Amino acid sequence: MSPAAPQSAVPATPSAVSVVGIGADGWTGLSGAARAVLLDAEVLIGGERQLGLLPPECAGRRVSWPSPLRPAVRGLLAEHGGRRTAVLASGDPMFYGIGRALTEELGAGMLRILPHPSSVSYACARLGWPVEDTETVTLVGRPAARLAAALHEGRRLLVLSADAFTPAAVAALLREHGFGPSRMRVLEQLGGTAEDCSEGTADTWEHPPGDPLNVIAVDCRSTPEALRLGAVPGLPDEAYEHDGQLTKRHVRAATLGVLAPAPGELLWDIGGGSGSIAAEWMRTHPSCRAVTVERDPVRALRITRNADRLGVPGLRVVTGRAPDALSGLPVPDAVFIGGGLTAPGLLEACWDALPAGGRLVANTVTLESEALLAEWYRRLGGDLVRLAVAHAVPVGGFTGWRQAMPVTQWSVRKPAPEPPAAAPASVPPDASQVSVPPVPQASVPPDASSASEPSHAPGDDR
Repeated sequence: MSPAAPQSAVPATPSAVSVVGIGADGWTGLSGAARAVLLDAEVLIGGERQLGLLPPECAGRRVSWPSPLRPAVRGLLAEHGGRRTAVLASGDPMFYGIGRALTEELGAGMLRILPHPSSVSYACARLGWPVEDTETVTLVGRPAARLAAALHEGRRLLVLSADAFTPAAVAALLREHGFGPSRMRVLEQLGGTAEDCSEGTADTWEHPPGDPLNVIAVDCRSTPEALRLGAVPGLPDEAYEHDGQLTKRHVRAATLGVLAPAPGELLWDIGGGSGSIAAEWMRTHPSCRAVTVERDPVRALRITRNADRLGVPGLRVVTGRAPDALSGLPVPDAVFIGGGLTAPGLLEACWDALPAGGRLVANTVTLESEALLAEWYRRLGGDLVRLAVAHAVPVGGFTGWRQAMPVTQWSVRKPAPEPPAAAPASVPPDASQVSVPPVPQASVPPDASSASEPSHAPGDDR
């Protein structure tokens, strides 16, 4: 019996498009399987730099990605449909690469992906950093402010650069946030013959722009005066720019605990004030999203600045009055109402927008809004609590307690709709005499909706 034929390192499943990762080492760094795909391809799609790494033997038609890239993906691939097509990607195509866009457009079953070591793998190998202990932040096509959320004393970060000017921008951000002593190393052309490294601290960074293909390694070190921002909700009030409309630290921590953010979830923050609830929701995980609604344009701009400072520039700020401003927003997983509770239709709109399992949390300090929350609690259940915080303050030569305004908080989880009851086979003689309680309705009772509340911007109940 003849021996079995050796198995290929890459599955032979036919695919419409092959995606080949290539590094700065170019053709020589590719595996035999990757070279075979590129030599056989009738169409080669990639960036100018990537296409320039291929030898003349790759005879397929070379097509450069247009800009912007993402809107062109489907059309460009359709244009060459039916031909053997290979797409070039930097390093690992599925690590912040073109592989994601292709998968979302075509589906994983239509792709054959041959990865190359990523720039992160190369960088960790050069630095002696365990990959699993190293946090990566990409600034490719994203604002540098994203880096702020990852700054913690003693942490090691790898920053994927957008271009040759990213290292200087990172150094400036580090200084701004009190991390000027942090050691920076800029690793260029990793894996290639032109590989190089520049080193310094953020405080003293004066290197001119180098190669645009670079990764920045940061050993985070803060100054003694830097404001400490932890990894859990309840950041110091000093972390925010505000005009007094701020959910204070201890109440904020309790509120986020009840909102219970999970990766990938979306929050509506109604009456944004200073944006503290939305910002700290997003800081719990990079995939958490939030939309804050604030009617005051000055406060809306302030929320944007706070979001940038805290490393969540993706916070979406909608300037307008709720509930009208809620129209067209994506479906939330949770809703927080920090002000304007007695605005006609607000609670109904928020409750109706939530899917089954969604959470609603509302805070207030006014008697009128408290009465409204009590009525909704009576109808829908949930938890109604009062949060009271006192701070020690000087009283002459002694110390006493100063009580902050107590906050009434209602939280509730939306249940799944009950399945329709099956029709009874027969009606018992006394069934008409059975008293059926009314189904609770998510509406403001007449006496509560007419409660007097001063006209104010959402956020004033904070």
